[in-house]
Amino acid sequence: MVRRARRINRELAEIYPYAHPELDFRNPFELLVATVLSAQTTDLRVNQTTPALFAAYPTPEDMAAAVPEDLEELIRPTGFFRAKARSLLGLSQALRDDFGGNVPGRIEDLVTLPGVGRKTANVVLGNAFGVPGITVDTHFGRLVRRWKWTEQEDPEKVEAEICAIFPKSEWTMLSHRVVFHGRRICHSRKPACGACPIAPLCPAYGEGETDPEKAKKLLKYEKGGQPGQRLSPPPDYPGLPAPPLGADPAAPADAAASAAPTAS
Repeated sequence: MVRRARRINRELAEIYPYAHPELDFRNPFELLVATVLSAQTTDLRVNQTTPALFAAYPTPEDMAAAVPEDLEELIRPTGFFRAKARSLLGLSQALRDDFGGNVPGRIEDLVTLPGVGRKTANVVLGNAFGVPGITVDTHFGRLVRRWKWTEQEDPEKVEAEICAIFPKSEWTMLSHRVVFHGRRICHSRKPACGACPIAPLCPAYGEGETDPEKAKKLLKYEKGGQPGQRLSPPPDYPGLPAPPLGADPAAPADAAASAAPTAS
């Protein structure tokens, strides 16, 4: 199992050499806020919402002083906006009061912030601080169970078992590659098995559509010739930028790109 898992990771690295966090951000605070907002919504919707949010509240100090109703209105498109607003106010106040207005670079500190668990903490550490971590979201958990890397359902137990399979240096990029594959090819309800480059290695091959032509129609984002989730994707991303909030989803990529903020 370990040999197969590591080979799948190597194959995914060739398939998705451009794998990256799919939230737009320019600094650790923006990534922290965006990750909190991403609960039970798409990264696309978060990315369409955060430009106006960060224009209004660019720092923890600014957000800590926000009028709750104003903050709620700005993040309303992401859903559960009242609960998320409480988390954002709480974590911003904690950053201001306990961490000098800076996002801490230790998981022990991050998980003390309101609305921040291990998943969010690992996203921030891996992508804003370069600290390796496994991010167990719904896509990651589904695929590693589908591939028989673990039978665990609890995210912390999944994290522990997957960490034991791979060297620490691989943890962050492994997370991106698995999530990319889950969003683009290995979907929850109907995986595109017939268009999957790692099908020969997959113990769950056949759970989805095996006909190559039918499977191709199930591919999403750049694999399906559609825009991705980031308004400002990295330079090496081979797909189209996502459109800003309220724009025509079929708008030309250059128009979407010109409307997007610069992101890291």
